[in-house]
Amino acid sequence: MRPTGRLHLGHLVGALGNWVPLQDQYDCFYFVADWHALTSDFADTSQLTSYTYENVADWIGAGLDPERSTFFVQSLVPEHAELYLLLSMVVPVPWLERVPTYKEQQENLKDKDLSSIGFLGYPLLQTADVTMYDARFVPVGADQVAHLELGREVVRRFNNFFGDVLVEPEPMLTKFERLPGLDGDKKMSKSLGNTIHLSDTAGEVKKKVMRMYTDPKRVRADIPGTVEGNPVFTYHDAFNPNTEEVEDLKTRYRAGQVGDVEVKTKLATALNARLDPIRERRAAILAKPDQLKEILFDGSKRARAEAQKTMARVRDAVKITYR
Repeated sequence: MRPTGRLHLGHLVGALGNWVPLQDQYDCFYFVADWHALTSDFADTSQLTSYTYENVADWIGAGLDPERSTFFVQSLVPEHAELYLLLSMVVPVPWLERVPTYKEQQENLKDKDLSSIGFLGYPLLQTADVTMYDARFVPVGADQVAHLELGREVVRRFNNFFGDVLVEPEPMLTKFERLPGLDGDKKMSKSLGNTIHLSDTAGEVKKKVMRMYTDPKRVRADIPGTVEGNPVFTYHDAFNPNTEEVEDLKTRYRAGQVGDVEVKTKLATALNARLDPIRERRAAILAKPDQLKEILFDGSKRARAEAQKTMARVRDAVKITYR
């Protein structure tokens, strides 16, 4: 995850909620992608490290366990930059220019200068991040599949030149792809300011929920409303475990027998019930800043030990090992 701001519900359903159970099945590496943050936020790096610690506190709050997984910071493992450089020697520029999110991000973030080589090479650095640890599976949303597919092509091209050096990763699609924004936008996004943060208080959550976009054609509670594509019900499906309550609300909403206030109030209750333990664990680890730093520094040492093994193998294959 890029430390570009506070984590929100979109991160919980799109990433963290899927990462937590993987700890029981795999040797997992989770890292703060601070170099990736620089690709779009290089103009102001003042909060990069503070967001790093806050983000990791959110991970722990959501249930990730540094005792069972490796937590690390990208820039504390400089081997990532070396592998990125070596991959860039064999990858044609048009491969990077055709990644769908390249032009999409330039269109969506017009207030930022995204003309840098770093931004163009973002997916290639991702490939280095993944292949550094011989990752066989990468948990991603549908919007990241194109990046991973590029990574697979890069691995094949690199191996074609230098032998069977890198492992070709496969996508592990997340169950719940993305949340719409509170304003009805197709995606909850820090840059759009349409988010509920994992660190928001119960009062802040309720206030944001009551302002949520809903069916614009439904100006009164007795007018039948649309459930499909309605962000309020998308959130109910994602966070309200009381399926009977959700189905009842949907039925009455379609029939014009329930108001938005009741639907949103019950959503706020469900959201806060989900966030309460996350907020509690988050606060506990933030109260111990030295322990949080130790988790990241120790994890980064473990990650770097693995990275050094990979780079020794890569240098041998490229024939740039000097003895």
